Amino acid sequence: MFKLLDRIKHWHRVAYFLVAYDFATIVLSYFLALWLRFDCRYSHIEARYIEKYYQIIIPYTIFVIFIYWLLGLYRSIWRFASFFEIKRLVYATAITLFVNVVCVVSFVLRMPISYFVFGIGFQFFFGVIIRFSYRFVLLLRDTRSAEMAEARNVLLIGAGSAGRMILRDVNFVNGGAHGAAKVVAIIDDNPNKWGRYIDGVEVIGGRDKILLAVQEYEIKEIFIAIATLNPSEKRNIINICQETDCKIKQLPNMYAEKAGIISAGNLQNITIEDVLGRDPISLHQEDVAAQISGKVVLVTGGGGSIGSELCRQIAKYNPKQLIIFDVYENNAYDIQLELKKKYPHMDLVTLIGSVRDARRIESVFETYRPNICYHAAAHKHVPLMEDSPCEAIKNNAIGTYKTAYAAMKFGCDRFVLISTDKAVNPTNVMGATKRICEMIIQTFDKAVREHHEDLLPYMVSHYVEIEKDSSERVKAGSGHTEYVAVRFGNVLGSNGSVVPLFKKQIAEGGPITLTHKDIIRYFMTIPEAVSLVLKAGANASGGEIFVLDMGEPVKILDLARNMIELAGLRPDIDIEIEYIGLRPGEKLYEEKLMSEEGLKETENHLIHVAEPIKFDNDVFINNLRELMVLAYSNKSSEVVQKISETVTTYRADGHNN
Repeated sequence: MFKLLDRIKHWHRVAYFLVAYDFATIVLSYFLALWLRFDCRYSHIEARYIEKYYQIIIPYTIFVIFIYWLLGLYRSIWRFASFFEIKRLVYATAITLFVNVVCVVSFVLRMPISYFVFGIGFQFFFGVIIRFSYRFVLLLRDTRSAEMAEARNVLLIGAGSAGRMILRDVNFVNGGAHGAAKVVAIIDDNPNKWGRYIDGVEVIGGRDKILLAVQEYEIKEIFIAIATLNPSEKRNIINICQETDCKIKQLPNMYAEKAGIISAGNLQNITIEDVLGRDPISLHQEDVAAQISGKVVLVTGGGGSIGSELCRQIAKYNPKQLIIFDVYENNAYDIQLELKKKYPHMDLVTLIGSVRDARRIESVFETYRPNICYHAAAHKHVPLMEDSPCEAIKNNAIGTYKTAYAAMKFGCDRFVLISTDKAVNPTNVMGATKRICEMIIQTFDKAVREHHEDLLPYMVSHYVEIEKDSSERVKAGSGHTEYVAVRFGNVLGSNGSVVPLFKKQIAEGGPITLTHKDIIRYFMTIPEAVSLVLKAGANASGGEIFVLDMGEPVKILDLARNMIELAGLRPDIDIEIEYIGLRPGEKLYEEKLMSEEGLKETENHLIHVAEPIKFDNDVFINNLRELMVLAYSNKSSEVVQKISETVTTYRADGHNN
């Protein structure tokens, strides 16, 4: 509070000083104009001009100060004076010149033209000199301080408007947020800028000169100041920069659409998403919008990493109502707050409940009648599910069955299951339960197509109640829901992925723990995966298992080394990498397809359809009944055995190599 009062007092002192200064210099400016007009001799000035000068100068000066005040020239922070302040001074000068000429000529008498020319010139000169002298003094002081502090040499990539602002902030405001730093060279791919200077710093060439510049100028840090780079260009530049030992920072893409001042404080560290990210996905949004706009959409697990991103992207398409359903209240609350702030007029409903509870999930479908359900609720931590197979069955398999049944019972048009590449030839319980989820989807879709909905058992919260209330079952031919699944791999930054774990281990000084030096995974960013989920769901006709193109597989050892280097550290020197052995159920590499499956192309080259593997639906339903009984009896070993019988491709602890 006291600091705020001190700042206000200081601002008032500066404003009062400027008003007094302007008053004195404006009076002086027009006196000097007369003096110059008459050969710099006061005795030569005609008496009538002196008399009229004294009559008009005080009212005119007060008017000028009023215009300065209106244009905010007494409210600027002059240590950051820039072109914007010059522009306001020009406006003020033009306005006051016009008024001065009109009033003097109309109401007083004709004054020499040079009186107005010299007078307005002096007025503008004095106005600029006082306002920019403070910045100039600070510039000299900070430049000298930076030189004395042996500033770190910085290579700036990007000679556009953002790069210029960062250059000035670093070189002339004592390194901005980066302490004693100094930009000594600039890189830009535009040949027209090569050899030119910006504030005394040369643009030495394109990105092919980065490595040479680092050696020649003894660069310690690299600032990438191009907010409009697409992912492939950014990745290319980052890869070049990573061949050096320099610390790398970038201007985030969010500043591409922001006007105003950009400073060194806006620079951020390079993230692993920047290194692994692909080019933006080109999607025809019309079909996604047509599927969602004006519809009631339910997202189970809506507070999780995938579910919350589904909610964000769905909200953009103007749904009639969006329902977030999650068992974890904190997650649901966070995404609710975010969406309410961004879309205050959207009809948003946030509900707490578990997909295990058939009565609860049915009440949601009955009350809100969703047109589309995205089923993202699942247990997905591989090691935890190895130790709790009964919970994996209850939540993943039975939870999916109950939600799919409710969708069919209450007329949901489309049910989209979020699956995983771990469902392919699973070696762990989590992956096997997700394969069961895919089989559930295929079973439901077949039953609806063949009008055999009545053959699907009605499962509620406890196994004792299986098929007890047969009158509540869906009647044959009454269902119309389309069931599809979307299968993809690891997503960067999702809950439980290696990226947050590695970040935490690096922040703690290491070591990074790796299960195997040859382990490989596919990666996508969360927004990328979700956009493809929406696209696949929009193009579904029922029964498909969509497989997303995950790009090139990534060796986790390379990922770990990359993350260490991005943190400005050295692998195996600053941060150790330890190998702890494969965990139960963990694969060396994930597969996108089982050997029996084939891929069909879709209109989007990043989305494929797996040819479904045929299985006996009656046998599968009976196995599912037994799994439910065993799971609710908490018989873990029997559950694992039954999973093996149900998912014939499941090999417990069958690490691929």
